[in-house]
Amino acid sequence: MASGNSDPRRNLTATAVKVLIAGGFGVGKTTMVGSVSEVPPLRTEEVITTASEGVDDLSGIEQKTTTTVALDFGRITINPDLILYLFGTPGQDRFWFMWDELAEGALGAVVLADTRRLDSCFAAVDFFERRNLPFVVGVNCFDGAYRYGTEEVRQALDIGMDVPLLLCDARERESTKQVLTSLMEHVMARSDLAAAQGGY
Repeated sequence: MASGNSDPRRNLTATAVKVLIAGGFGVGKTTMVGSVSEVPPLRTEEVITTASEGVDDLSGIEQKTTTTVALDFGRITINPDLILYLFGTPGQDRFWFMWDELAEGALGAVVLADTRRLDSCFAAVDFFERRNLPFVVGVNCFDGAYRYGTEEVRQALDIGMDVPLLLCDARERESTKQVLTSLMEHVMARSDLAAAQGGY
């Protein structure tokens, strides 16, 4: 039997949605996009060279050898009516000027956090809060890292209970899909609340 994805009519009426995968340097954004994308992901990775010494903070991620210099791009079909286009943002401070452009037209975002370097995602949380763009926090559980509870992370990030926060493994497709599904549910819940309040 042929796969459902082989039907050329399958997604003709599907809604396409832009989603950002954001967070600090080295938190796993490229890995997350790659783990779930149903097409070969577009990556703009370059080898980290001595030119980044003193510029990029590699503490805690000394083994990292490449870095995203523009964006990562992937796509996943959530269901026949919904396709997500995933845009991974660069994490280094010197590339943050691109975030405004990448955020244009986005429906929501995933802020990926690493508990070994939790402060690296503060800027992303602040960015989306200031723009009132719905986001969820995915705590990427790295091997060997201490496992904090979700409420401990929530308090450390100072985010309200209305923002979904999940533990995840950015390497695992199903884990990433769960984070993205949570984001879509959060976006819809906020939209329903706004409609109930007359758009305010």
